[in-house]
Order: sequence, then C-alpha cells, then structure tokens
Amino acid sequence: MAKKISVLLVDDHSLVRRGFRRMLEDEPDMDVVARKLHPKVIVMDCALPGMNGLEATRRILDDSPEIGVLMLSMHSESTWVRQAVDAGAKGYVLKNALDLELGFAIRKVAAGETVFDPQVGQNSPLKGERDSLTPRELEVLQMIVDGKSNKEIAAVLDLSANTIAVHRANIMNALGIHKTAELVVYAIRAGLVNVP
Repeated sequence: MAKKISVLLVDDHSLVRRGFRRMLEDEPDMDVVARKLHPKVIVMDCALPGMNGLEATRRILDDSPEIGVLMLSMHSESTWVRQAVDAGAKGYVLKNALDLELGFAIRKVAAGETVFDPQVGQNSPLKGERDSLTPRELEVLQMIVDGKSNKEIAAVLDLSANTIAVHRANIMNALGIHKTAELVVYAIRAGLVNVP
C-alpha cells in the first residue's frame, strides 16, 4: 500500500481545524499529524494572529524546504496570492469556497505541483505573469535560470547582448523583481521555467 500523505493543519480556529480534520479523515491516503512528525504537506491559514501564515511559511521552508505548503485564505486579491507564492507556498485555496477540494489540493502539493483556487485563477499571479511575458522573454528567462550570461544567451539566440539586457530588464519590470537571484527563485517557484 502506498505511503500516506502526512498533513499538518495550522489554523488558529479550533472549529476550522476540526472541520478540515474531518474532511481529511475521509481521505484514505492521508494522515493528519503533528509538526514534529515532519508532515509532507502543511495546510496553512494565511491570517494567523501574532505571526501571519506568510511569515510562518517562510520560516518553515527555510528550515524544511521539502515540505509543501498549501495556503488557506479569505483573500482572493492577487497581492495576497503573490505574497503566498513569494513565501514559497505551492498552493492557494480560498476558505470560503463551497466546493473546497482540500484532498485534491493536498495531493497536488504533495506531488510537487502548484494548485490555485479557481476563484483566484483569474488573479493567479502565475497565469497573469506568464501572459505578461512574451514567448521570447520566457525563452530568455529560462536561460537566465540555467545560469547563462547575457553574452551567452545572445550567442544562442543570435541577438546582441544589449537586446538580451533589454529583455532581462523587461522581464524584471513585468514581474516586479530587481535582482537576478530573486528572479531565478521566483521563476522556479512560479513554474515559469523548466527545472532539469
């Protein structure tokens, strides 16, 4: 039998936690566990008192980058979704979704995939950004992530290094990022590039 997906629920409302726990107890391939048991997936409330879920996500992933975090939130605005992605969350699901497919979302995150609530789908930072980059910019972004310099990218694409520098600047402006290292991390997390 396949190993069960271990899930940690982080929510400051015990009623909500109990509700989610009930939902997950019906899933034969999932176990709700405690933090010290190193869960595969953490279902994180975005609005925790004291330290918010975004900050908690950052700290957890600094410590255990292999854990998948699924963010639960009341907010469908793209700024929240983007902050969650920037913090390293693999998914973003709205708490008030009537057809909340928590099991489905957890399985996707456990498999290393990203999952976004359909209601934030149109605001999903990933979709918008993929659409805001031209195919050429996505191609350049892939090579930046692969560690190529402007000169090397220019040689591959038969363009001038200046043209590549302009593409790089346009990509960073479109994504609101100013450092190459941040760009690389963001592009990988957001699934904008292929990682070998």
